[in-house]
Amino acid sequence: MEGCTGRLLVATPGLQDRSFRRSVVLVLEHTEAGALGVVLDRPLDVDASAVLPQWQDHLSAPGRLFQGGPVSRDTALALADLPDAGAPPGVRHLSPRLGVVDLEAPPALVVDAVRALRVFVGYAGWAEGQLDREIEAGGWFVVDLEPGDVFSADPRGLWRRVLRRQPGDLALLSTAPDDVSLN
Repeated sequence: MEGCTGRLLVATPGLQDRSFRRSVVLVLEHTEAGALGVVLDRPLDVDASAVLPQWQDHLSAPGRLFQGGPVSRDTALALADLPDAGAPPGVRHLSPRLGVVDLEAPPALVVDAVRALRVFVGYAGWAEGQLDREIEAGGWFVVDLEPGDVFSADPRGLWRRVLRRQPGDLALLSTAPDDVSLN
């Protein structure tokens, strides 16, 4: 099924895995060897100052670290919203408007040249064929990314907003109760 790179995975209402329940995941890479992404809607109650103090003042609202997924929770990955002019030093392009920030780079090289910045602790990872099987089993909807999704000022409401903008029955699922057995 390759081809999810740069797209969103939206958890179906029936997906109960605690790490991904009602989540929206940006797929950063999807190949035959597996897939990697970050959960976009799980802000933590932790400032970056606890682990990356030099970046704290540069984070986009809500100015917190995000739980990027259940894998390697001792690592951090930062994404930046890039201007049309290109990526500054210390940033690698993922798409025309999105880049991965080298957190070892001095913030001064990066922050004036990006529109938004968010740091994720951990990531979501899938082994060879695993994501494809989860999609085929109905665990995820694959939808297009819109510019404001990655850096939403209201990340906790992202799951409903992304579903609501989809055509047909997917939009109706945005009203599904938290406990689907009540539906």
